[in-house]
Amino acid sequence: MDWYSIVKFLHVVSATLWVGGGFVLFLLGVLAERAGNIEDKLQAMRASGQLGGRFFAPMSMLTLIFGLIMCGFWIGFSDLWILIGLAGYATTFSIGMFIFKPTAERMAGMIAKDGVTPAALAVGQRMMSVARFDYAVMLVIVADMVLKPTAHDLAVLAGMALVVVAGATLAFGGSRRLVERAA
Repeated sequence: MDWYSIVKFLHVVSATLWVGGGFVLFLLGVLAERAGNIEDKLQAMRASGQLGGRFFAPMSMLTLIFGLIMCGFWIGFSDLWILIGLAGYATTFSIGMFIFKPTAERMAGMIAKDGVTPAALAVGQRMMSVARFDYAVMLVIVADMVLKPTAHDLAVLAGMALVVVAGATLAFGGSRRLVERAA
């Protein structure tokens, strides 16, 4: 076994834990929301807030570090798929640090002070909405890492752009209308 294989394995394991673990919490929140179970939804949001700094941020950093090691020693940084992956990583890491973390802390503070109020639930709902976009970006990153598109792979790039646009639409505009139409 060579060093590249070891680093690539560590990159994939940390990415799997980061993306997969977060997706499970997101899915639990969505299922609780659809069932109208406020307590389960709050529990999923609390867990996301608690695990954000302790688990998800370190796993995302390890994913980045192992990816940078692979690029630095073996792959390089000039391929389009590397640039897309880095842009996607920067986007989702920023969402985690600058939106999820402070939003979860604010929601926890509101609940500790006043209990579960409509205002606290609204803050949690905004976090869930942003998570839709975050996971659209993560899906694109995973597709990017597997498919490794070049500038000539227009269908793949268009599909990736469509996923990001759909995630943004579900997160920031028209999500209720789309959900109502699907129901």
